[in-house]
Amino acid sequence: MAEIFGSNHNLSLEQIVQFESENDVKLTELYKKFLLKWNGGKVKPNLFKISDEQGPSVLNVFYGIGDMYDNLTDFIDIMNERLPSEFIPIADDPAGNTVCLGTKDTYYDNIYFWDHEQESENPDDMSNMYFLANDINEFLGDLFYEDEE
Repeated sequence: MAEIFGSNHNLSLEQIVQFESENDVKLTELYKKFLLKWNGGKVKPNLFKISDEQGPSVLNVFYGIGDMYDNLTDFIDIMNERLPSEFIPIADDPAGNTVCLGTKDTYYDNIYFWDHEQESENPDDMSNMYFLANDINEFLGDLFYEDEE
């Protein structure tokens, strides 16, 4: 299992509920558990496979809730008009791409990679979205070191 380090201050369920209300989003139960335990941070191992074509990428940081540099609210605001409406950004790679959590309908709980280099004018266009995992726990379990690929 992945090791999270550099995580942020502890969260309460009340803070998550307030965050959901302020950002008009309903987080998944597994992601809420992740936030309650870690509230963002860096991870080891930190490589993930985008697709056979795209190859691997590096997970830079998971965003957290609260007064911090990698603030989830800030990244939701930044990506608001760029991501399909069913997703929120939860992490990024060093190249400015985003790891996203599905929060609605068909994509609920799923983890996707959003490639900014293939970004469309239409934010609901899924052609630059790559499925990574069924949920946050599976995604964390799929992370690997360079020599394991």
